[in-house]
Amino acid sequence: MIVVQKAMEKTNLYRVDDFGIKNYNYGFIGITSFLLFLSLNLSLGYITYQAEYGLEGSNIKSYSDAIWLMVMSSTTIGFGDVYPITFIGRASVFIMFILGVGILGAMGAMFINKIFGFADTNIKNRELRMQNAQIITQNTAITEKLMQLEEKLELLAKKL
Repeated sequence: MIVVQKAMEKTNLYRVDDFGIKNYNYGFIGITSFLLFLSLNLSLGYITYQAEYGLEGSNIKSYSDAIWLMVMSSTTIGFGDVYPITFIGRASVFIMFILGVGILGAMGAMFINKIFGFADTNIKNRELRMQNAQIITQNTAITEKLMQLEEKLELLAKKL
């Protein structure tokens, strides 16, 4: 398990701090998600274009039409102005719909998290844990000093 955790930390997806909290690298994840989204749109758009181009009844006349179809599918808008008629085209749209919604949803969640700071509770919890650790250390030191003082007082009381 530790080997897997160290390997995941090397991917720059997250780092685990001293308190065991995962601190995600949202910049890296966001850029990777955007590149994945872009490559899915371009590749599935190309597959759809190749499957639909030149067929009678197909309204996908250019690669840009296929890209438009993929973007509209991934955002769940789907105006209906461009649609596939072949099984391959429809399968591509289905794949883009499922993956695109997931990727865009995750990217949106990361963006909102960064803007509004919903993860601030993690930071506050970390600060509280640090403060608690300092208080416990301080209490332990005070307890030791009090015990030493009690011993000295007992010795003084015995001498009197």
